[in-house]
Amino acid sequence: MKRELAIAVVILAAAAGVALADEETGVRTWLELRDDLRVAKARVAELETRIARREAEASALRSDPLALEHAIRQDLGLARPGETVVRGLGGTPRNP
Repeated sequence: MKRELAIAVVILAAAAGVALADEETGVRTWLELRDDLRVAKARVAELETRIARREAEASALRSDPLALEHAIRQDLGLARPGETVVRGLGGTPRNP
């Protein structure tokens, strides 16, 4: 009984080794696709997070006048009449 079990294990191990080594079996392709899928899922999660941030920012710009004014000043470097925009070394507009 033990001998038959040992032989079965050796046969299964040999078959698995051949399947991994032989490119035509599809095992190697399956392993590569599994890795590609993992990378793609991580990228999707990252993009979903970025989308959620952008949606929250867009919602704040629509509903909060101060957020809109801050974005206009920060991104466009604009100021109200009579104000002077001073740019620092980093090129980011600052109001004196």
